[in-house]
Amino acid sequence: MLNLLKKMRKAAESAPERAISPAMRGLVADMQYEIIPMKSIEQAIEDLPLHAHVSVTCSPVKGIVATLEYVERLIELGHHPVPHVAARLVEGPEQVAQLAAWLRQYEISELFVIAGDAPEPVGPYEGALPFIRDLLASDSGVQRVGIAGYPDGHGMMDDDEVSSHLHAKQTLLAKAGVGGWVSTQMCLDDATIRRWINAERASGLTLPIRLGLPGVVDRTRLMTVGTRLGIGTSMRFLAKNRSTVMHLMAPGGFDPTDMVAAFAEDAKGLGIEALHSFTFNAVADTRAWQEAIAGVATGQ
Repeated sequence: MLNLLKKMRKAAESAPERAISPAMRGLVADMQYEIIPMKSIEQAIEDLPLHAHVSVTCSPVKGIVATLEYVERLIELGHHPVPHVAARLVEGPEQVAQLAAWLRQYEISELFVIAGDAPEPVGPYEGALPFIRDLLASDSGVQRVGIAGYPDGHGMMDDDEVSSHLHAKQTLLAKAGVGGWVSTQMCLDDATIRRWINAERASGLTLPIRLGLPGVVDRTRLMTVGTRLGIGTSMRFLAKNRSTVMHLMAPGGFDPTDMVAAFAEDAKGLGIEALHSFTFNAVADTRAWQEAIAGVATGQ
């Protein structure tokens, strides 16, 4: 991985000005880091840039409490964390009220809600929509709610059902006067992502999009960490597209630069507001990449 980073830094530093456009630099600058509650999160937190925008996942392994505890730590360190809540791990309205009180206490303005990968819901929430409905009625103080988009499809629902749920969530947020965004789950085919965005826009999706891409991650980490921790949709993509992933990651790891280049110039037209980086806790490598790209603009 060190050799890969050296090559990427050298390429970024020696690239002609036209190779790293202002639009690419702007899109990279707005990146949000996603980290996972597991042993390696301690190093990941240490490696974050100052005042980072960072999401903390919610997996069936660690649960909601671990996510909230790490969010509290990140606030103390001066970062801007967004907690993930897996609806299938919420026990019921009483816990929703507790979450709302916690959100008010820590003045959390943004929250990401996903159904989650628990085999069976622990309470009444099969998916994200009914949980979001109860949360919006609980005076949580949240100003924006993130929801998931699936350019490469969902492992448990057909495309029409997934799209219907997406638009229902948008309608629910709009009626409540709450903002939102759509974070795309991992897909490494820019044409597939673009088709999905255009199709959803044509169907009435107006929420801004945070484009979900892996950070600088070596192939072993990318292929094993998510499977072990239950990050289901991303790992289903990897399993289904293993040969494509291996090609994209040669000779040793994934470099997000080409994917950024594919969207940067027309990101505004597509309604892409930022990047969402699935770091798999390889924050140092992903930060080095981000700074190498930004360094072309700043001359650093």
